[in-house]
Amino acid sequence: MQIRKMFFVAALMFCVKSSAQCTAENTAFEAGEILDYELYFNWKFVWMKAGKARLSTTAAKWEGRDVYDSRLVTSTSGKVDKHFVMRDTLQGIITKDLVPLYYKKAANEGGKYYVDQVWYTYENGQTNMRQEYLNRRGEKSSTTNSSIDCVYDMLTMMLRARSFDADDFKVGKKMIYPLADGRKVENITLRYRGKKDFKMRGEGTTYRCLIFSLVEYESKKEKEIITFYITDDENHMPVRLDLFLKFGTAKAYLSKAVGLRNECTSIVK
Repeated sequence: MQIRKMFFVAALMFCVKSSAQCTAENTAFEAGEILDYELYFNWKFVWMKAGKARLSTTAAKWEGRDVYDSRLVTSTSGKVDKHFVMRDTLQGIITKDLVPLYYKKAANEGGKYYVDQVWYTYENGQTNMRQEYLNRRGEKSSTTNSSIDCVYDMLTMMLRARSFDADDFKVGKKMIYPLADGRKVENITLRYRGKKDFKMRGEGTTYRCLIFSLVEYESKKEKEIITFYITDDENHMPVRLDLFLKFGTAKAYLSKAVGLRNECTSIVK
């Protein structure tokens, strides 16, 4: 499922030159929030229930600081496990003003096991990263990178983006920002697709949503990785994800949400 490309949702801010300037006000979530999802895969033109995912945020301590510990856990089950086993856990440690301190992805995707880790520090107006990658053979590689820009990872981007106001965005707007994993830092493009009312699968609630796509470019051709729908209210809660994978298409639908910081005003009556 390649969650590194999955829950997406990018930091919609300009890159700046110090950790103090990398801070952002969190208006969308708080410790205690839990979002549960049902996964569906399109396997040989048939949609089947594939498993579950959970995004949770708790209060924690990191080197004496009060922080958020956010985790996204995704796993397949049932018939899907016979064709493609996925057990992924993403963890992000971020400050209360949304600056990344640590990122980890432990993944088992179709028999491919690996672990990405990134440790962030900030000094002399730079973002410094110590990056580590562990492959399925137990071989470990390490590298370091520094940038005068703010650098994010997939989970931090999603959390930061939830506090941004897209009211002034024009449909088709492109945003480019740096993304770190265990081996490299590369630019990723986010495109704003506009607004749409979306009816959830199963329980039937309709939400007013903002739509974004995470895309890559190959020979100047746009390749869509994920399209996601977030509620058009102060929670900016992800309610649907469309994922374009090597072995097919997957969708994730919100099934339960507890501990929301704000009233969910995006429900269409």
